[in-house]
Amino acid sequence: MSTHAEFLTMHDMILMARRNMDQDNWDYVCGAAESETSLRRNRMALDSLAFRPRVCRDVSEIDLSTDFFGHKLRMPVLMAPMGSLHRFSPRGSIDVDDASEEFGTVNFLSTVTEPGLEEVAENTPHPKSFQIYVRGDNNWIKDLAKRIVKANYHSVTLTVDSAFYGNRERLNPSQLALRRVPARDWQKKITWDTVKMVQDAIGDRPFIIKGIMTAEDASLAVEHGADAIYISNHGGRQLDHVLGNIQTLPEIVAAVDGKAKVIIDGGFTRGTDIVKALAMGANYVAIGRLQAWALGAGASAGLVKCLELLEQEITTTLGLLGVTSLDQLAPEYITEAMPVRLPHEHSAFPHLGPNPIG
Repeated sequence: MSTHAEFLTMHDMILMARRNMDQDNWDYVCGAAESETSLRRNRMALDSLAFRPRVCRDVSEIDLSTDFFGHKLRMPVLMAPMGSLHRFSPRGSIDVDDASEEFGTVNFLSTVTEPGLEEVAENTPHPKSFQIYVRGDNNWIKDLAKRIVKANYHSVTLTVDSAFYGNRERLNPSQLALRRVPARDWQKKITWDTVKMVQDAIGDRPFIIKGIMTAEDASLAVEHGADAIYISNHGGRQLDHVLGNIQTLPEIVAAVDGKAKVIIDGGFTRGTDIVKALAMGANYVAIGRLQAWALGAGASAGLVKCLELLEQEITTTLGLLGVTSLDQLAPEYITEAMPVRLPHEHSAFPHLGPNPIG
């Protein structure tokens, strides 16, 4: 399918997505909370890191493959859970599922996207994770867990950073009204007791807690049996003025101390971004906005092509660093540096030209 994608570079992909998406959907993807400082810090934090390459090493063969709880991945890049995927391509979460199976990765299905839990589970046999937003009482959670287990999802992800809906001021009033519904109030009641209840209800599936941003909460998550800590500030969409996600990575890796896997998202749009996170201790990087742009540009085929481009970028970066496998990456390959441009949601793509996307 990827051969039918009509773009050859990431820049082309974003331009094509912009042509295909109306202003409301574009703003939904690109916007963030209030001043959008958190969004820009995600990018600034990545741009404030530089590489320390090594030379005179045989890099003729490079292996990006890794394992995700018993499932082999072609590379350590996951499809972050995203609501409203059906806004970006006609088949929404089915397109993501198809692309994930074709390329060889794991997709996280959001509670608030379409098609939903059972339809996506039946679409392909490859492993996928179901992401829970709490939208009801304990009985609602237990009933949802039964559906997840019956549908045989590989793992379960509980999002814990959404007690309130972030003030996303790029959204128009009707979009905001749809997202500030009474059922969201149940998210305010999540405690560590909720975490335990979800874990008990899903059986022995890998359990992931998403929305961790401090070492303290990472330690608590591990104490409560999390198999993976998912570092996320919701792409800057929730609390404004937090640190860029990769700035929190070292303290969380230290707190976890190998007792759980570490996933991170938040502004990762180039292969160099992903390699930086892996070198600093992340096990996997998840993509969100990049996923939406790829769907907008070319549906399932567009997302496969996007992943292929990322794979090329990661391979090139590793080779130029003098690294041939993921286990060779370490913090010694990273150093601090001054960024060269002001950050925004597209500043990783400088060849887009002056304001081509509005």
